[in-house]
Amino acid sequence: MSARSLHQLLRDKRVLVLCGAGGVGKTTTAAALGVAAARAGRRVLVLTIDPARRLAEAMGLPESGPEPTTVPPERLFADGPRGTGRLDVWMLDPRLVFDRMIHRLAPSPEAARAIVEHRVYRFLSDLVAGVQEYAATEALDGFLADERYELIVLDTPPSRHALDFLDAPGRLSRFLDERVVSLFGPESSSRGGRLWQGAQALVGRVLDGVFGAGHAREMRTFVGAFSGLFGGIRLHTERLRARLASPDAAFLLVTSPESAALREAAFFRDTLVERGLPFAGYVLNRSWAREDALAHPEALLEHVSDDPHAEHGVAALSRLAATERARAESHRTLLVRLAEQLPTGAVAVAAPDAGAELEEFGGLVRLGDALAPG
Repeated sequence: MSARSLHQLLRDKRVLVLCGAGGVGKTTTAAALGVAAARAGRRVLVLTIDPARRLAEAMGLPESGPEPTTVPPERLFADGPRGTGRLDVWMLDPRLVFDRMIHRLAPSPEAARAIVEHRVYRFLSDLVAGVQEYAATEALDGFLADERYELIVLDTPPSRHALDFLDAPGRLSRFLDERVVSLFGPESSSRGGRLWQGAQALVGRVLDGVFGAGHAREMRTFVGAFSGLFGGIRLHTERLRARLASPDAAFLLVTSPESAALREAAFFRDTLVERGLPFAGYVLNRSWAREDALAHPEALLEHVSDDPHAEHGVAALSRLAATERARAESHRTLLVRLAEQLPTGAVAVAAPDAGAELEEFGGLVRLGDALAPG
């Protein structure tokens, strides 16, 4: 499986989702692949959450903003003639994403304003687990709908559990189940029967007792305004699941030679396969798998002229070089093992060790060219 196959993914797919353990370089890889696709002529959006400051500065990404930031063409094509591609980058703002969702789904501007200005809404992120992950799925769905971009590269949120991104829509849908939320809703819209009315009254007394008089009424007002959005949110969730399972999407797992990262990548791979989602392969980061030209210090012996101190130094360098070659060989063997686990058409690519080069945009260009040469 070659890097050229990764270039084909960037050329053919509409959505590329990068997943993996924390600290393996997902954001850097997403940025580099976005750069490579844009330089190859596509209109690309990279969606990310909280990138490292140096990476954000290299891409010209502001801390936050209402719209994606376009990388200037003179930066994107600094080393040659200007191409037709375009690269936009947006650091996800969950609150902004939710506000836009409310305005899109609400039946009127007044209804949307009643929700977003409500005190309970401001604390929604505390009520729903996985708010960042859901914001990522909502933003992805919105950008897919407007068709501005030919390719969207999503850097999944930093998460303790790699499945949070996939499970977030389902968690929010369960939270919005009318059978639960209607306990907090307006009494006039409650279900019939004394048992249900008694349960609703009990919830109201508990809320007022814990949070103060009037809180139950405030909650019922909010839920009454919000309940009209439930159907739209469920339809959005189903639509996004279908899009992520379609041939237009691909999931790329970013990992490193560390055992914990490899275990999480293997678990995520199995889960993608179980759910019928398109697993596209691996990017092996922070490895020496591409370092096949390490120097052999023994060649220096012909220049030391029987100097024992110099010979001692060359011997130390030789031991260090042998250690480095062994590490590189171990990582190449790991890459082969990853490739053996792939389904037909998937890729296993090792990223070169870019180091400090990634502090500037040219480093992302070189990394993208190495990962997906045209």
